[in-house]
Amino acid sequence: MKIGKINIKYPILLAPMAGVTDKPFRTICKSFGASLVYTEFVSADGIIRENQKTLDMIKFDDFERPLGVQIFGDNPDVIAKSAKFIYDNYKPDLIDINFGCPVPKITKKGAGSAALKDLNLMKDIVSFVINEVPEIPITAKMRSGWDSGNLVAIEAGILLESLGIQAITLHARTTKQSYSGSSDWNLIKELKNNLNIPVIGNGDVNSVSSYSKITKLTNCDAVMIGRASLGNPWIFQQIIQFINNEKYSNPSINDIIDICLKHIALLENDKPGIASVNLSKKHLSYYLKNFKNSSNWRKKIMRCNDTRSMKRNLNLILKEVN
Repeated sequence: MKIGKINIKYPILLAPMAGVTDKPFRTICKSFGASLVYTEFVSADGIIRENQKTLDMIKFDDFERPLGVQIFGDNPDVIAKSAKFIYDNYKPDLIDINFGCPVPKITKKGAGSAALKDLNLMKDIVSFVINEVPEIPITAKMRSGWDSGNLVAIEAGILLESLGIQAITLHARTTKQSYSGSSDWNLIKELKNNLNIPVIGNGDVNSVSSYSKITKLTNCDAVMIGRASLGNPWIFQQIIQFINNEKYSNPSINDIIDICLKHIALLENDKPGIASVNLSKKHLSYYLKNFKNSSNWRKKIMRCNDTRSMKRNLNLILKEVN
């Protein structure tokens, strides 16, 4: 697949996730084969104000390329200026506009998936951004509509393509669904049938089997993996092995502990002090499941006050299971 002039080796992408897809997590997923990764979504207002916490979320290494920075906001001029700032200072491979976040604190401001209620606002945001940053592809990620009575994905997709958007990711749930219920893959199929640009399917892909099903049903150009990658970056590797007609298997406990230790090391290097401790706990709670005494080990690690004691417990797990 290509987005503009960007070659995407395998049609399997890491979704932008707030509080998750920081540089350490992106690095791990990229090492397992995620062929395009995204930053956490960043506030256009925060970028314009040059808020340091916001700017830190954009930083990336060349190893992570191709990489997209995802932005959100409700003011077309501010979003466009923030996109220009990102391009001038960081040179990502693409910029993605968030029309998909269902979180009330975002949508109440008219940002994220709230734009699905006002396609004129969506039109202005996209037009302003593309005019301001013509050098790289501008893409969009959206939901199917605000609620089941207002499904606008096809209309919005046709509009976005006409404006110059170069790829669209459709999370085929409504805003009102949030992350509950089922993703309607038939909408992805319909969108694909109506567009010439790449369509990326998203929602409920959590295994090789579901990857196979969504691609066969929708004929989408690529699939974006979000929550299913938490504690399971192996999903990218497994899907690539499936694509290549190779055997794939689940990771051993040794594999899991090895990645846990690597993840902690990446966090220690990227985020000093208590931030690395808290984020390590967050990710280890996802990794450490489905093996003997895993619940007890998670509880022990959640009680740790530093990463050194976490690593000590991880090595004790290895001794116990081996």
